[in-house]
Amino acid sequence: MPMYEYACQTGGHRFEVKQSFSDDPLRACVECGAPVKRVIFPAGIVFKGSGFYKTDYANGSGKNGASSTDATSDSATSESSSESKSEATAEAA
Repeated sequence: MPMYEYACQTGGHRFEVKQSFSDDPLRACVECGAPVKRVIFPAGIVFKGSGFYKTDYANGSGKNGASSTDATSDSATSESSSESKSEATAEAA
């Protein structure tokens, strides 16, 4: 069961209460009976693994560091080399 911290709005008292998730939040201070508010604490977040930082990818997008522009330039290079091979075979014949 989680522990919740409450702060008294008039007396300045602070106290912790172990409550279930289904329990209603407290409305009165246990010491003076004044209204209370639940204190919210920021939670720490830790990102583990790859893919969370800009430096994880060499060229921007994709797991292998290849962007979409790299893929299109690779296919254009392979097409031009296959054209030159077909031209060379046509000239030889």
